[in-house]
Amino acid sequence: MSRVGKKIVELPAGVSVSREGEIVSVKGPKGELSTPISLAMKVKIDGNELTVERPSESKEHRALHGLSRALIANMVEGVTNGFEKKLEIRGIGYRAEMRGNNVIFSLGYSHPIIFIPPKSISVKAEGNTNITVAGIDKELVGHVAAKIRTFRKPEPYKGKGIRYVGEYVREKAGKTAGN
Repeated sequence: MSRVGKKIVELPAGVSVSREGEIVSVKGPKGELSTPISLAMKVKIDGNELTVERPSESKEHRALHGLSRALIANMVEGVTNGFEKKLEIRGIGYRAEMRGNNVIFSLGYSHPIIFIPPKSISVKAEGNTNITVAGIDKELVGHVAAKIRTFRKPEPYKGKGIRYVGEYVREKAGKTAGN
């Protein structure tokens, strides 16, 4: 039995889950999300508890069991609390600033990088070096944070670039003069 798949998803007050065909929709105080779930998976709602059951022990159904439960649990978490990722910019002269909803990055290139976030995602530059990406869709929040990080990945010699808060970048020793 899947350890993830057999866990019960608690539905907080104000959250409703519905299924029409393949599409499972979750409505909550922060918004609405929907995702396709395999028709073979049975989604059962009992009061404020949701369970996902699989029809057989086949390899495909075992794989889909935990995935389906995790996707639904992430949607429930998103519409109640939301998700956020924090990034930090390190490097002399590297900074980010807000201009309307857009973020302008100065990262040592000959031009500034203008980033326009998707509609359902909010990106905030706090100070010059801290960036917060927030939204209700976990996958999209992670995707946008990863996209921002690719503008200037942390380099291993001085550690300059954009990194997640708490990310450890292993630094390498530079060249030494040989006689």
